[in-house]
Amino acid sequence: MVMVATKWAPREHRGDICLTAMLGEQITVESDEMRTKQKGRETLTDDFGSGRAKKLKDSNLMIEDQSYKMSPKAKRAKQNLVSEDKENEAIDYSVPIFTGREVSISGITDTEEERIKESAAYVAKRNLFAKSEGVSVSKVAKSTSEEEHHEKKSRKVAIRESAERVALKKTLEDTQAFHKKLNQDKLLHPPEFVIEPRSHTIWEKQNVKFHCSVAGWPAPRVTWYKNNVPIDVQAHPGKYIIESRYGLHSLEISTCDFDDTAQYRASAMNVKGEISAYASLVVKRYKGEIDASFLHAGTVSMPLGFGVTPHGYASRFEIKFVDKFDVTFGREGETMSLGCTVVINPDIKRYKPDIEWYRNGVLITPSKWVQMHWSGERASLTLTHANKEDEGLYTLRVVMGDYYEEYSSYVFVRDADAEIPGAPGAPLDVQCLDANKDYVIVSWKQPAVDGGNPILGYFIDRCEVGTTHWTQCNETPVKFARFPVTGLIEGRSYIFRVRAVNKAGISLPSRVSEPVAALDPADRARLRSHPSAPWTGQIIVTEEEPAEGVVPGPPTDLQVIEATKNYVVLSWKPPGQRGHEGIMYFVEKCVAGTEDWQRVNTEIPVKSPRFAVFDLAEGKSYCFRVRCCNSAGIGEPSEATEATVVDDKLDIPKAPGRIMPTRNTDTSVVVTWTEPPDAKELVGYYIESSVVGSGRWEPCNNNPVKGTRFICHGLVNGEKYIFRVRAVNAAGLSEFSQDSEPIEVQAAIGGGLLHAAPSPPYDIVVLESVRDSMALGWKQPKFTGGTDITGYYVNYREVVDGVPGKWMEANIKAISERAYRIQNLKENMVYQFQVAAANLAGVGTPSLPSQPFKCEEWTIAVPGPPHDVACTEVRKDSLVLLWKEPVYTGRSPIAGYYVDMKETEAKEEHWRSVNEKPLQKKFLKIGGLKEGVSYVFRVRATNQAGVGKPSDVTDPVVAETRPGTKEVVVDVDDNGVISLNFECDQMSPNSKFVWSKNYEPIEDDSRLNIDTKGGKSKAVFKDLGEDDLGIYSCVVTDTDGVSASHTIDEEEMKRLLALSHERKFPTVPLVSELAVEILEKGEVRFWLQAEKLSGNAKANFVFNDKEIFNGEKYKMKVDQKTGLVEMIMDKLEDKDEGTYTFQLQDGKATNQSSLVLIGDVFKKLQDEANFQRKEWHRKQGPHFVDKLGWEVTDDCNVMLKCKVANIKKETHIVWYKDDREIMVDEEHDFKDGVCTLLISEFSKKDAGTYEVILKDDRGKDSSELKLKDTAFADLMNEVCRRIALSATDLKIQSTAEGIRLYSYVTYYVEDLRVGWVHNDTQIRFTDRVKTGVTGEQIWLQINEPTPQDKGKYIMELFDGKTGHKKTIDLSGQAFDEAFAEFQRLKQAAIAEKNRARVLGGLPDVVTIQEGKALNLSCTVWGDPTPEVSWLKNEKSFVSDANCILKYESGKNVSFTISSVSTLDSGKYSIVVKNKYGTETSDVTVIVIPVSGQTDTVQGQNQNDITVSKKKKTTTTSKRKEGEKKDFIKPHVEEIIATEETPDPNEIPPVETEKDTKSNQQAAKKIDGKAAVAEMVPQSKKSLDRQGKKPLEKKTQCS
Repeated sequence: MVMVATKWAPREHRGDICLTAMLGEQITVESDEMRTKQKGRETLTDDFGSGRAKKLKDSNLMIEDQSYKMSPKAKRAKQNLVSEDKENEAIDYSVPIFTGREVSISGITDTEEERIKESAAYVAKRNLFAKSEGVSVSKVAKSTSEEEHHEKKSRKVAIRESAERVALKKTLEDTQAFHKKLNQDKLLHPPEFVIEPRSHTIWEKQNVKFHCSVAGWPAPRVTWYKNNVPIDVQAHPGKYIIESRYGLHSLEISTCDFDDTAQYRASAMNVKGEISAYASLVVKRYKGEIDASFLHAGTVSMPLGFGVTPHGYASRFEIKFVDKFDVTFGREGETMSLGCTVVINPDIKRYKPDIEWYRNGVLITPSKWVQMHWSGERASLTLTHANKEDEGLYTLRVVMGDYYEEYSSYVFVRDADAEIPGAPGAPLDVQCLDANKDYVIVSWKQPAVDGGNPILGYFIDRCEVGTTHWTQCNETPVKFARFPVTGLIEGRSYIFRVRAVNKAGISLPSRVSEPVAALDPADRARLRSHPSAPWTGQIIVTEEEPAEGVVPGPPTDLQVIEATKNYVVLSWKPPGQRGHEGIMYFVEKCVAGTEDWQRVNTEIPVKSPRFAVFDLAEGKSYCFRVRCCNSAGIGEPSEATEATVVDDKLDIPKAPGRIMPTRNTDTSVVVTWTEPPDAKELVGYYIESSVVGSGRWEPCNNNPVKGTRFICHGLVNGEKYIFRVRAVNAAGLSEFSQDSEPIEVQAAIGGGLLHAAPSPPYDIVVLESVRDSMALGWKQPKFTGGTDITGYYVNYREVVDGVPGKWMEANIKAISERAYRIQNLKENMVYQFQVAAANLAGVGTPSLPSQPFKCEEWTIAVPGPPHDVACTEVRKDSLVLLWKEPVYTGRSPIAGYYVDMKETEAKEEHWRSVNEKPLQKKFLKIGGLKEGVSYVFRVRATNQAGVGKPSDVTDPVVAETRPGTKEVVVDVDDNGVISLNFECDQMSPNSKFVWSKNYEPIEDDSRLNIDTKGGKSKAVFKDLGEDDLGIYSCVVTDTDGVSASHTIDEEEMKRLLALSHERKFPTVPLVSELAVEILEKGEVRFWLQAEKLSGNAKANFVFNDKEIFNGEKYKMKVDQKTGLVEMIMDKLEDKDEGTYTFQLQDGKATNQSSLVLIGDVFKKLQDEANFQRKEWHRKQGPHFVDKLGWEVTDDCNVMLKCKVANIKKETHIVWYKDDREIMVDEEHDFKDGVCTLLISEFSKKDAGTYEVILKDDRGKDSSELKLKDTAFADLMNEVCRRIALSATDLKIQSTAEGIRLYSYVTYYVEDLRVGWVHNDTQIRFTDRVKTGVTGEQIWLQINEPTPQDKGKYIMELFDGKTGHKKTIDLSGQAFDEAFAEFQRLKQAAIAEKNRARVLGGLPDVVTIQEGKALNLSCTVWGDPTPEVSWLKNEKSFVSDANCILKYESGKNVSFTISSVSTLDSGKYSIVVKNKYGTETSDVTVIVIPVSGQTDTVQGQNQNDITVSKKKKTTTTSKRKEGEKKDFIKPHVEEIIATEETPDPNEIPPVETEKDTKSNQQAAKKIDGKAAVAEMVPQSKKSLDRQGKKPLEKKTQCS
């Protein structure tokens, strides 16, 4: 539906509502009020006449075009149709466009041109009446100055005019009142059927009338359709009468015939919309001859059961065909005619036969392509413009009552000559599928002729019905024989055609398709037959009520209904929630696995619930979803489809198999074949023929044939032909089959010699009898006439009191089975029967009359006799007996069979049963026969009631193996194919091999392929399995019982399968499968090894299904001696990812091995190859054998080491830390190829990236070691472990402050955590109890110990992973001794602190010039205040006039000489003393004499005093210098832990201790009474470390 939007006109211009629609028509709707007011302004003096008045009365809507009003006055405003509050609001409404045409008796036409003509004719007619009758035409005066014109008229005229005026006014008033009654609320109403048309069933030549009543405002216009095609009254004058009167509408069809059987539709429409009602008409045809007076042209009045058949005139019609049409050949575009003279006996007057034409079994109806004619004697069919679609088997059927006869012949239509040499033939059978509003799928069949070049694809053209303009639908050719065409305009009809293209050019176009209308599927579903006329266009104006829109919901049931590599077709259902207005759709796509949705139809939404998506990437997977939209907005998307791969889902079929030509006539050959395996949606087959040796192939058919049998006509008699077949489906044409065996074109029977009819059948028996029918069986004629029996004819006759009656035919058509049921017999009547066999030569002599049989109901409980008992595979000691089950089974199902036998000459009592238990199968191999003895057999069926009647006795059979008898041979060829083979040298020209399984015909060829050539037939198993177990037999027809069988049981199957596998798959045994390795230079080596290879063995190397060869990239080698097959690639690139296969062939034996290198596997191998290549290049110069690593020495130092190779004297090694070179003093010695870097006392400051570089003129190599984060932590854990292991046992030391527990380690780092435990309790550190580290000593200090400090102490060292413990027991004697020593040291410390001492001020040496003044001073200290005395040269010295000694304030001491002389030179000592000790400080005074004296120093500056200080201390201790050295401690800081309440599980940090003041000053001489404080002893190793740098780096390469 096409919607045309417009706006309401302003209020003052709403007198007319004029809409312009797409077809260019204007529809003017005039309101009733406006029309009434306009008429009120005019003088109604017109004489309409009786005809015009009738039209006005009949009209259901008064419509006039205001453009042709006589009044010049302006139009008044019409009554507003909407509320006052919306009068200025623009209201949208739609104009849906329908198709159709209606001709109403009201005179209202469809086009504007006709309306103009109608109005002009009315005006002319009105003026004509006025002139002829003297009618005065008055105009309303606009001013007083206008003159009035009067004509004289007679009284008669005036009276008549007045009467007519009154009548016309009354008519108008009645019409206006009727309209007001119909539309009381003065609003618009959509059409509504008050009474719908009803369906009718009538006889031919009767009339029928459909009625309906429609309400709505404006009054709806009703259009009638037949099969959805508008009924054109003008095109069928007298056939249809359409009337419309005051809402009552009717369609009358006169003299109905069979073609009027259809669905009829009444469509009512106005500005508010459209509604349809449907009714069906069924026209029944008479089969008999009746009086024509019964067929009056009235309404339906005859009884439905009335009819006449010709049975009363003749029991059987004889219909013969004379001057028959033969096989016909034509060419596209030509006119072809088929005809046949028909002779019917007896000839019944006024009863004509029905002439029917069929093509390939489908009834043909007349069309523009086909015309039919029956002259009363001759039937003809004319193809006005032959196309390949017209090719097929044409059948003329002549029907007389219940009897009919047929004649058939084939019509061939070849391609027309191509306009371009080498262009393909035209496609054919173009059809339109799945048509919708704007979408249709076009399908076609591929041509048989490709012009010598493969067809590249097809172009699809479309043309709108009624035009001649063709538009190409696809830009590039499509290969798939289906294509979705989109962009159609709703409501319009289209035809399509297809052209094929190859590299030579484009073919002629195909025959156009039938017209298809772009309609909604719901409308199409109501159609029951094809349209009979082209579609036309009509505009319907609809007005939507102003209402709030509803956003539609998501579509449902979205699915992919077709997918090819060119497009994907989607189908869905509209949503339930969509409001009252129409909806359209947007389609979206995304690549599967992503959520990147893209809109496919971005510009124009689609109207149909079908859509074809193009421009998709072949091989990719996509998902699709659909959204609905209307004026209210775009709805939510539907659920996405499953991932769909863009590829052809329909594969091109494989080639047919087993092409078998057989003789037919002297100009034709019958070709049979087998359907290709796994074939889907086959369209048919094309057959080609070629004269042997010519090399030129010609098509035998140009329209694909269905089935697997075809008669190829038009061949040359005596020539030898070969045939081939190819299958066709929408995906394309298969490859050609293998060529058939050559066959010479001759007549089938006797090679062109005369042939005979078959001999009579015999041994007629009754198989079942009921009240009114009997089933017969008989034996095949002994002589078949040289060809197969095509059927049998049965005759019967009544026998009354022993006197036979006239023979009657039981069957008109030949029956193929040797059993037949004769119906409509008389109960208890005695009958005789005879049977005649027929072949291609004709019907043979009937058999002798059978014995009389009484037609009566068999009531016995046991089954009837089996039938068709036959012997086969006769040998000297065995045969196989076959039979068919009884027709009459008794009162219960058949439970089995018994087989009886006796010698032919034996008496009846010698019958004996072959089997003791009932047989379930219907065959039995009977053994133990005597050679040369004649036997007869019979079979009995049994059920629950007992054993039934025996079958008829077989013909005598002599147990003998005839000369030349051959058996079925099972064979396994070199390819492992298992087959059953049978040969026959006694065949006639028409003999055939018939294979069966378990003596049932093989109908399913999916398990077995049968190939017959000459006198040999082979049954090849496709895949021998358990389903193939059974007895396989082969019978040669038209011979003297040549047959044989072979049994395949489970054991035989296993043997054959093992043998097949051994021969089918001989393999080259492998020692190793295909493997890959990386060589030294980064080359990639693929290799495998076979157990043994001959000199002729060869190997193929395949990469990604493509063979590769020896060359620059690949180096291949096959060593037959060792069986080694290898391939070396110099470099592995990204494009080398894939599957590598080595294929070995050694004679017939083959084998292969593959290696898949994709994904991570390939990446790993490629990385390894690249690494190996780089390594090889690296090793050409100095390089590292072992990369840079670390180890912790026994001294707890860290050593970085690496191993190098290929070095020389000029090779340099450089160390870096964090890209800064490490300066080392030692030269590197590469003697053992090991290079080291020693890092002493490793700690956090040593973390970083270390790199060592080797380089010389050949290149360089580097190795890097990152000691950061986790790597650094691992190294520190090892360092801490070594340090913890180096810890000495805990020792006890008493100090002046308390008791100290300590242990020495090699050195201490902060990462080593230390904890202390006292009596299994974590120690809480306080000011009294603290821990720390001094140098390499880890200690626990207990100040002012108490007895509570006794117990067991544990030092815990944690290296980051494990803990290490040292234990000591501080209790008992150990504690007592330590405590006593503590008391002693405490007192000594007090004495040391308070003893007398010289604090400073005196120099060691003073040099002074004679005569100068000398003043020396110093400070002393002690508690109590010390006594001071002086010595000179070790002698007491007191103050005198020359030397003044002072001691002030108990601390300041001075020594003054006012004028020194040489006598004052000497050693002066100051002695300070108190009760805690004495200390002496010495100073040497040297007086230099002035010039001229011997004891003076010359040149000396007299004012100069030289003071030399030399620190000299003495002590009362007798320790040696070396012992004093042991107490010298390195300057370290001391950090004391003072935590009050630590976590008992926490290991406290260890901190270094500051040196005490006593450890920093020199020892002084003290009084012997004073005690000397002991210093903490230190280890020898600790002393050796004095003077070293905190971090020592030393390199060594050994």
